[in-house]
Amino acid sequence: MIFVEVFRLLLVIAGVIGGLTVGNDIGRNTTAPVVGITLGALASYLLGGIIGRFIDRGMRGAVGQLRSTPASSVFAGSVVGTTGLLLGLVAGLPIVALVHSSIDYPLVSAFAWVLCAAGVRIGVTKGQEIVRAAGLSHLVDRPAEPPPGTALLVDSSAVMDRYLLVLGQSGLLTGGIVLPRFVTDEVRALSHIPDPVASRRAHRGLEAIEALQAEGVPVWINEDEVPERSDSGDRALALAHRLHVRLGTCSAELTERAEQQGIDVVDLRRLAAELSPDHPPGERLVIDLVKEGRQPRQAVGYLPQGDMVVVNDASHLVGRHDIEVVVSSARQTSQGLLVFAQLFEGGPALAQHARTG
Repeated sequence: MIFVEVFRLLLVIAGVIGGLTVGNDIGRNTTAPVVGITLGALASYLLGGIIGRFIDRGMRGAVGQLRSTPASSVFAGSVVGTTGLLLGLVAGLPIVALVHSSIDYPLVSAFAWVLCAAGVRIGVTKGQEIVRAAGLSHLVDRPAEPPPGTALLVDSSAVMDRYLLVLGQSGLLTGGIVLPRFVTDEVRALSHIPDPVASRRAHRGLEAIEALQAEGVPVWINEDEVPERSDSGDRALALAHRLHVRLGTCSAELTERAEQQGIDVVDLRRLAAELSPDHPPGERLVIDLVKEGRQPRQAVGYLPQGDMVVVNDASHLVGRHDIEVVVSSARQTSQGLLVFAQLFEGGPALAQHARTG
């Protein structure tokens, strides 16, 4: 609106001066100058609003998808915008020299203002390319935001699930991940709640982010807020759309909403379920039993990937290490893969191999 109103003001000044000039030519001592000023002001006011909005809408359409502004783009926008302003003034000098009218200055100012605004928007949009072309590539060696389309913006469900770490350790997150600040705040808050399962998953998620960084996976901490959205999932969707990156989640509901809105989404749980091997009945595992299960005589342990193993008739072994078990069945749950097993009575060979290997 500022651009439109400034453009309209300049045209109104030109219209007033033009109407006064025409009125003086008709009759200086009559009401013609007043009528000319009035008609010129009204006509230029209406035309200025229409033309200004048309120009502004055209420039907005060129950069409508632009949301993030790194330092290189700010620099380029300032330089190109100033250049456009100077070019507009220089291009208007012949008009001032040849026309010899009192309306030429406002018209030249309006033309220079258009070039200046267009230059700023072009500079912001193509900031990194302009800086590189100017030989100042060191300003963009460390981009503030990931390249659009290559990174994965993760929500709290993805952070708290083991699949994100598995993908990173497998080298499948070469584009890096975008971690919004509101997601880390949510995960940290969940790590302190009384629920032991949610708290454990949140702690594991925070440790997974550190492990990904140690593995060399680029992690961008995004400080943007989405105050118009209250739900964390909605904010993640809006931010992924704003940054033009894919959304990584383990929520089937959020995956469906992203697909409905045309946002690229990766359901990490669905992907891992399709790629990761299951634990067939009869497979032998070596685990540490860390606590009792919900049912009588059950004990619970965890695989290195974080999958829970429920062992029947093993509560007396809670706190023991390298317990050899045999898989009875396995099923996928909202918390990950759940494995049911029995104690292996065939000998200690597998446990001994695990310790010596």
